Amino acid sequence: MARPKPERLNPAADLAGKSRPPGRSGNPAKAARGAATPAKPGTTPGVRDRATAADWVSGARLRTLPLAIAPVALGTGAGIVAIPDGPWHPARALLALVVALALQIGVNYANDYSDGVRGTDEHRVGPARLTGSGAARPKQVLAVALSFFALAAIAGLALTIVTGQWWLLAVGAVAIVAAWFYTGGKHPYGYYGLGELFVFVFFGLVATAGSAFVQALTVNFEAWVGGVGVGLIACAVLMANNLRDVVQDKVAGKRTLAVLVGPLAGRILFTVFMLVPFGIVAFFALLYPTAWLVMFGLLAALPACLIVLTAKTPRELILALQLASLTALVYGIGLGLAFAL
Repeated sequence: MARPKPERLNPAADLAGKSRPPGRSGNPAKAARGAATPAKPGTTPGVRDRATAADWVSGARLRTLPLAIAPVALGTGAGIVAIPDGPWHPARALLALVVALALQIGVNYANDYSDGVRGTDEHRVGPARLTGSGAARPKQVLAVALSFFALAAIAGLALTIVTGQWWLLAVGAVAIVAAWFYTGGKHPYGYYGLGELFVFVFFGLVATAGSAFVQALTVNFEAWVGGVGVGLIACAVLMANNLRDVVQDKVAGKRTLAVLVGPLAGRILFTVFMLVPFGIVAFFALLYPTAWLVMFGLLAALPACLIVLTAKTPRELILALQLASLTALVYGIGLGLAFAL
């Protein structure tokens, strides 16, 4: 008897999978039957049982947090190099980390809200989201997103006060606006193939240079070039995420970079995003010998590239995304320590 074929990335398999939010059937008859099903006592029609703490933690997308930690660690190390004399400022580094983490979590909840109310998550094959699955009301998810943006603003204000650089408020405001309009608003730029560009700018250059600046009140060569490396890895993480959903995003009208260039070119771009940063490490190793240790990050980066180049199922791309996030963490912390020590 012939062996069953593995699940492949195709619309029929993915759109019929378990990832479809409850109550959102593609079959009108089934949808009608679902609508006619009476709600459980004490629940609201269209919304399943109240989201648990685990649901909210899952909604924060903890696997993406290395993208916030890496540029702060790298930028802080670069800033320590630029300090002419005196100690570094751990409190400023901590505040910069709070800003980055709060923005990352905030944008994850904001994406959950915006994609959910827009209907994009009806075609999602990744982990279920709070809004799209009906686990939480849209206003609840929006309130949590705005709360994290507010936390980022408060930490940013504290950084501005301690450094005396009031123009940092404008940078913070632009970062929050960019976080919201990734999938929010009438014309979200994430739907027009610009997601990787903004991730590179804000989670690469801005976060790294900003973390260096609050240490030394200047941005050195190490911060700018290191920011390029960590920004490219952040682009790789987003590309892996979008490659996983490329068929479904096309159906939903979400024109990510993966949709625009196609799966093959997207896989090649992922590999470029992952490997070019290690060329930057090789360059820095000529100036900071311990930077060679960052090459251990290839133990995660190379398998991620191989998986993406050969993946046939969404599950494989989720693993590649996790490996890319781990690479970002090793890269940012490792290179930051190479600069600082």
